Amino acid sequence: MLHYAAVFFVIAIIAAVLGFTGIAGAASNIAWILFVVFVILAIISLFRGRKVA
Repeated sequence: MLHYAAVFFVIAIIAAVLGFTGIAGAASNIAWILFVVFVILAIISLFRGRKVA
């Protein structure tokens, strides 16, 4: 998921450089959402991995 966030971020950068502001904004939003979902899932995975007796 982090890979897809990075891909959309690169797409946003390239689109912004080429002047496609609408596509750049959309790709930036998608990248941000994917990154937030990744962080949430990573935190959940971190806490579920710990076994407290």
